[in-house]
Parts: sequence; C-alpha cells; structure tokens
Amino acid sequence: MVRNVTPRREAKNPRSGTLRIAFVAAVAVKGIDGLVETFVGIVVAILGTQGIYDLVIQFTAPELDVHPQSKAVHLLRHGASTFAHASSRFVVIWLVVHGIVKLALAIELLRGKVWIFPVAAMILSGFVVYMAYKLVGHFSPWLLAFALFDAVTVALILNEWRSHLARAG
Repeated sequence: MVRNVTPRREAKNPRSGTLRIAFVAAVAVKGIDGLVETFVGIVVAILGTQGIYDLVIQFTAPELDVHPQSKAVHLLRHGASTFAHASSRFVVIWLVVHGIVKLALAIELLRGKVWIFPVAAMILSGFVVYMAYKLVGHFSPWLLAFALFDAVTVALILNEWRSHLARAG
C-alpha cells in the first residue's frame, strides 16, 4: 500500500502576519514621505523659502479675516516665517536627498532585496540618532513622533530581514 505523503505545513504564527502588514505599511509610508519630500524640495528650489512664506501668507489671509484667533493659521504662519529664514540651498538639498534616499529604500525593501535590510536599518537608525540629538537641543512633539516612527520602522525592518533569512536558510 502506497501512502500519499504530503509535506507537513508549519502552523503560521498570526503575529508574523501582523508584523508583515505593519512592515509593508511603515515602508509604504516612508516611500510616500520620500516622494512628497522630493516634490517639496523641487518646489522650494523653484520658489525659494521666501516664496513659500509668501504663498502661506497669501493662502491664510482669508482665514484670518474670518477667524483672527485661529491657532492653526498662526502656527502655519510662524512655521513659514521660520522657514523663510532658512537657507534655500540647504533646505532643497536636505529635502531632495532625504526624499530620494527614503524612496529608494522603500522601493528596494518592498521588492524584498535581502541586501537592503541592513543598509536601510543603518540609514534609518542614523536618522533616529540625528533626531534624538535635535530633540536634546529643542523638544518638539512632531520630531519625537517622527523619531519614534522611524525607530519602530527599524524594528520592523530587522524583523522582516530575520524572516527572510529564516526562509532562505
């Protein structure tokens, strides 16, 4: 009597599926963020930081007429004012390079290229260290949120890398 022997399927850990979804979502957000940063860098290259400030003032003026105490509008204007004093060249280089790096990392991570996992983890860890350094000098809840998101993304990348290595070996 010949028995049909099928390979035993390993039970899938539901947690690994959730981590995979979180990994894909985090990397997709990084990729979209990289695309937006690159686009904004190009816009700043065309308009300059003062041009961005002028646009913010122009677009928020009608809202201030209706709601003169609008905290959101005042926050936008304050941010634009600070931005206007920054070097356009630095802002453009930072946004374009940072955006392209994040976009390229996201594309390669989603393609599942094993070599990119440690590279991405190192680059994003560098971003986290830089943001932590900036937080020590001046606390910002936004910067803290971005740093925490990048730290979680690094953990998800390392987990996904470990999964790829386990499947390969």
